[in-house]
Amino acid sequence: MADILNLVGSKIRDYRKAKGLSQDQLAELCGFHFSYIGGVERGERNISLENLAKIAETLELEPKVFFDFEQPFVQPPSDKKEAALQEVLTLLQAKELRHIQMTKKLLVEIFKTFPRQ
Repeated sequence: MADILNLVGSKIRDYRKAKGLSQDQLAELCGFHFSYIGGVERGERNISLENLAKIAETLELEPKVFFDFEQPFVQPPSDKKEAALQEVLTLLQAKELRHIQMTKKLLVEIFKTFPRQ
C-alpha cells in the first residue's frame, strides 16, 4: 500500500511544482490544511478519491494522470503555443521516419508561402 501512496504523492508533487505552487498554496486552493499536502506527497496520508479529485481539479488535470506510473512526468505546456507544439510532436512520434520526413518537407513548402516576419 505504501508504494502506491508514494507513487501518487510523487506525481502530485511533480504537477504542483510544474504549476509553480507551494504546498501551502495548493492546500489553500483545495481547502485543505497546509500540512495535508506535504503528508500526501510523502506518501504518509491515505488520500481519498474525493481529495484526489480536488487536487486534480485545482491543478487542471484529469485524476488519472496520478496513476500513470509507466510514463515519465512530462512538464505540462505553459501556453497555447507550447500545447500545440506538444500535440504535433505526439502525432509525429507514432509515425514512421519516412512520414516524419514527408511532413517536414510539406511544412517547409507551406512556410515558404507565408510572408516573412
